[in-house]
Amino acid sequence: MSARDLVVLGSASAVPTKARNHNGYLLRWDGHGLLFDPGEGTQRQMAHVGVSATDVTWICVTHFHGDHCLGVPGIVQRIARDGVEHRVDAAFPASGLEYWRRLRHATPFRDTGVIVEQPISGERMRLDTGAAPFGLTARRLSHPVEAYGYRLEEPDGVTMRPEALAAFGVRGPLVRVLQETGAVVTPDGRTVTLEECSARRPGQKVAFVMDTRLCDGVHELADGVDLLVIESTFLNADERLATDYGHLTARQAGQVAEAAGVRRLVLTHLSERYRAEDEPLFVEQAAAAYGGDIVLVHDLDRVLMPRRRRH
Repeated sequence: MSARDLVVLGSASAVPTKARNHNGYLLRWDGHGLLFDPGEGTQRQMAHVGVSATDVTWICVTHFHGDHCLGVPGIVQRIARDGVEHRVDAAFPASGLEYWRRLRHATPFRDTGVIVEQPISGERMRLDTGAAPFGLTARRLSHPVEAYGYRLEEPDGVTMRPEALAAFGVRGPLVRVLQETGAVVTPDGRTVTLEECSARRPGQKVAFVMDTRLCDGVHELADGVDLLVIESTFLNADERLATDYGHLTARQAGQVAEAAGVRRLVLTHLSERYRAEDEPLFVEQAAAAYGGDIVLVHDLDRVLMPRRRRH
């Protein structure tokens, strides 16, 4: 299986700092690369971590505030310049189509035809992922401008149970037949089904939640995911500011993760108002509500997917 991980290209909020670039997150998934919210400087950050335009198969924009999209022109033009041949889907709020087009054609360049737009509208929308090994859903959030979060889901699979195969006398080439057709006739004439010899293997799930207040969409996206990448712009003392500006606190991110049964919580999108010595507080305040694994990311970090659930 190919790599499944999150490459953090930027982790600041509205104002980048000396330590944190504007947003940018590349989710690598079995040969696909989903680039979420490319902010300013994303191209250079990609160079630092050794990924290129050819690794990008999706550009997913949550909303059109600058720290989440001002890197789009550079990414699009790099895709064109590097001669990327595969399809690159672009998802973004349909209400911001005018902004997308300005970014998409910000300057003259030799254009590319590989980018396929998928504007998002409504409360939730399932995107066309074609033959990709995952589904992708967008869900509306609560922010001063229209914003969406994303949820990636791998279909459930099956794990063969060797003891059951042996008990039913299914061996050799018959195992493959059973996997491909769902049933097989053994040499003694017995019909054995796949359900009798296998166990459900839950597909892995990732949610990406950027600028938003607490709302139903946040909880829906986070429900049962293995990896939740979520903004934690403010600390608890500034919760009123968070609500006013349409953001979350670290504690609220922890509350969401706990209620949703998240396996790994990734905190990002930190306000420039906080100093480096304040950063441990983000983890502490999230941990007060959530007992699972917490990662406070920094630029150029690589976050692995948790091990697959057995059932």
